[in-house]
Amino acid sequence: MAIRLYKSYTPGTRNRTVSTFDEITKQKPEKSLTKKKHSAKGRNNRGVITCRHKGGGHKKKYRIIDFKRDKYDIKGKVASIEYDPYRNARIALINYEDGEKRYILHPKSLLVGKKIISGTKIPIEVGNALPLDKIPLGTAVHNVELKEKKGGQIVRAAGTYAQIVAKEGNLVTLKLPSSEVRTIHKNCYATIGQVGNIESNNITIGKAGRKRWLGKRPQVRGVVMNPIDHPHGGGEGRSPIGKPRPVTPWGKPALGQKTRKKNKYSNRYILRRRK
Repeated sequence: MAIRLYKSYTPGTRNRTVSTFDEITKQKPEKSLTKKKHSAKGRNNRGVITCRHKGGGHKKKYRIIDFKRDKYDIKGKVASIEYDPYRNARIALINYEDGEKRYILHPKSLLVGKKIISGTKIPIEVGNALPLDKIPLGTAVHNVELKEKKGGQIVRAAGTYAQIVAKEGNLVTLKLPSSEVRTIHKNCYATIGQVGNIESNNITIGKAGRKRWLGKRPQVRGVVMNPIDHPHGGGEGRSPIGKPRPVTPWGKPALGQKTRKKNKYSNRYILRRRK
């Protein structure tokens, strides 16, 4: 993937960058693998906003992605590489030998026409899915399961990969993109390779309207609100927040406060915390 730069024709193009979409080979998605997804716009079942700054955005269809990779020992051929509006990674359409079609996350360097397969006794090649126990040390993997046969839950964003660093007993140790080191059961599946579209992090939005296309509404700083609206609000002119540390609109500590539960079940599997 490459990034296209704009000349400063307008204020909106001064710092704007977009993907060139060079790797995309098909414009319209596979109809049988799409479905409608209701947009809650940050509201709960009573219509009350529980997650602010959501709403609007371009109309989009949800692509059904195969995170489980449970078509064992059946070869599939990469038919196309497509855009997915719900994620920053690209997706690949796979045509399997038994006639079924599925979408998977597109790994870097997986080209149209290549064959992929998932199972326990298969070659270590990009796009293939195996149990962690069958993958050599030092291999880069993505779409990693946390629970056996539940489907990949971590390492799915564009450009990410985890590295297998050790194996002991029933557990395999992985170094995750966040620099966290944790153990996962050896029977959990992972896909070989790095997720594609690695330049995604370097894209600059460039203008407020483009945020609205993505379904993100404006954010307002607490210090410019009234005291009734935010703990940081009030004061004459430009004033400091007037508190020992920043807080949320509901008075809870913000900016640096750890929110992970102290007794979370997975604490025992984490060998080194993320930085």
